Amino acid sequence: MNARTQITMDPELQRRAQAKAAALGISFAEYIRRLVAGDLGEQHKSKPDISVLFDLGASDEPTDIARDKDKMIGQAVWEEYLRDIGSAPKVRTQRRRTRRR
Repeated sequence: MNARTQITMDPELQRRAQAKAAALGISFAEYIRRLVAGDLGEQHKSKPDISVLFDLGASDEPTDIARDKDKMIGQAVWEEYLRDIGSAPKVRTQRRRTRRR
């Protein structure tokens, strides 16, 4: 059942409520639904903000996860191990391999 109810409120109060809804990134109707559910003691199920999934591994340089995943996982595990034992990770420099003849 989808019933629409006309609600009237003080224009200044509605303006502030609409601004709050916009700041939360939700519609005014969703904001009102959450307020009513909260007042009635019901938990609202909000959709998670998808932006939390992005920029998790943001770095200054691009990465190729398909190519470097083993190295990246190894580095993360090593750094976690060092944190667990209370030692700071040492900066590793790549040694240039020289060809022996």
